[in-house]
Amino acid sequence: MSLHRLPHDTFSSFLGSLSQVGSSKASVALLNAVKSFPTFGDIIARIGLWWEQIRAVVVVPVFKFLVAVCLIMSVMLFVEVMYMGIVVLYVKLFKRKPEKIYKWEAMEDDVECGSATYPMVLVQMPMYNEKEVCEQSIAAACKISWPSNRLIIQVLDDSTDPASKELVKKECERWSKEGVNITFEIRDNRNGYKAGALREGMKHSYVKQCDYVAIFDADFQPDPDFLLRTVPFLIHNPKLALVQGRWEFVNADQCMMTRLQEMSLSYHFTVEQQVGSSTFAFFGFNGTAGVWRISALIESGGWNDQTTVEDMDLAVRATLRGWKLLYIDDLKVKSELPCSFNALRSQQHRWTCGPANLFRKMAGQILRSENVSLWKKLYMLYSFFFIRKIVAHALTFCFYCVILPATVLFPEVTVPKWAAFYLPSLITLFIAIGRLRCPLLLFLCNLSSFLSLVTLLILYYVNRSIHLLAFWVLFENSMSLVRTKALVMGLLETGRVQEWVVTEKSGDALKTKLIPQVPNVRFRERVHLLELLVGAYLLSCGIYDIIYGKNTLYVYLLFQSLAFFVVGFGYVGKYVPASSS
Repeated sequence: MSLHRLPHDTFSSFLGSLSQVGSSKASVALLNAVKSFPTFGDIIARIGLWWEQIRAVVVVPVFKFLVAVCLIMSVMLFVEVMYMGIVVLYVKLFKRKPEKIYKWEAMEDDVECGSATYPMVLVQMPMYNEKEVCEQSIAAACKISWPSNRLIIQVLDDSTDPASKELVKKECERWSKEGVNITFEIRDNRNGYKAGALREGMKHSYVKQCDYVAIFDADFQPDPDFLLRTVPFLIHNPKLALVQGRWEFVNADQCMMTRLQEMSLSYHFTVEQQVGSSTFAFFGFNGTAGVWRISALIESGGWNDQTTVEDMDLAVRATLRGWKLLYIDDLKVKSELPCSFNALRSQQHRWTCGPANLFRKMAGQILRSENVSLWKKLYMLYSFFFIRKIVAHALTFCFYCVILPATVLFPEVTVPKWAAFYLPSLITLFIAIGRLRCPLLLFLCNLSSFLSLVTLLILYYVNRSIHLLAFWVLFENSMSLVRTKALVMGLLETGRVQEWVVTEKSGDALKTKLIPQVPNVRFRERVHLLELLVGAYLLSCGIYDIIYGKNTLYVYLLFQSLAFFVVGFGYVGKYVPASSS
């Protein structure tokens, strides 16, 4: 046999073996097993069948349950907003001003005693790298109308920037040479942040001679008559621990973001703070623009840094001791809104995470308190903490940014039109009306129809912010992601629960020009991935609704997704140069 025929013979033998195997029963079984393997189309069909079963048994019932929970929360929030509107209506219509509820008499010099009739007042001004605003804020505090020998101004500077610290020190020395009793205090560390600085400031020997302490953050500029309007309440009402004014914003018109912030904060002061003060003499101290009775502050345990909202913490503890708090809506103190989006995010994180964490730590003490009535406990736990600090944030994101968009993917899950449109629209309009401080509109808001209410709003509000209502809703929904994440951290006491970032200020730049844009901002510093992911989710739901849906929810979904993309890419607010932070 030749070598070149060997491969051919071997191959023939192999084919013969295969034919023998094919004729056996084993080969038939093997071929049948091969034919029984599912094709790619069969796999896709089975996955689809499994998904339909999981969808019917698990996903749809879960979504229906979540929708039901959100509907309950929506009604709870609506009732709370209505309740606050009625209280403000009552206060405005019957002119229940603080001077009518509490005793107040103007301060007057005594012929014999002179300025000795004025109590000693300490003014604390905590600062941290505040070179943009320190000069005007210190100047405003030094110009307060009060006998110079009965006033001590204490500047608490925790600055780590040598230039900022030197500027604050020189400003204090300048006013000291002009006869102002002002002290410049520094620490070796920043333990406790603002609460730690205020606590250390109270330890100085000269504080013992003071009866009251006024607190102003670095960007706040009180009017000269601030103490003349607040201290008399404390003098003539021994159960009052705190008198606080409202914030007025010098840069509200700087950009769209500051305008939208002003809308939210104006409602907070005009409605939320006034309701708490008028009904139960309790509200969350805003940390500035207020005067405390020092004895009440000490009795309540002083400044505590267990959370990042030391101001609200102190207000709660003072209330549990039986003290009362007073808010004066027409006492305005100039301040500044953050114009940088990153600064706003940090601020909103602290303002949301802190109260949630405080609720976790103080709920038990509120329930066990013997100095607080049952109704006041209910107000503090339910209205103040649960509805306004938890439900409002969780509902905004979970319902309007997650669950409601998902209903276009699950036609079996339906949301009533009153919950998807009418209720949030009314809440938005109530908030818009509430910040107007107009009792007639508040009255009509509770009696008129939806269309007449819109008409009244347009007629009254067209010159200021009615055209921004839609933008405000979209922006608040976009910010709800940051707030919800902070809410979870606060309740679970995890992550950045103790993070404290001082809000950036721009100071005198506001008087002449806007903050300049930074041309070379790093892309990763400007982009926020979570906001972009939510925006992509909303966009996908909107496109799906256009193709397969039977309603017009895609209009909201597309606009809201655009808002998340704008926020996610950082195209909101102003960029502050790194050198000014």
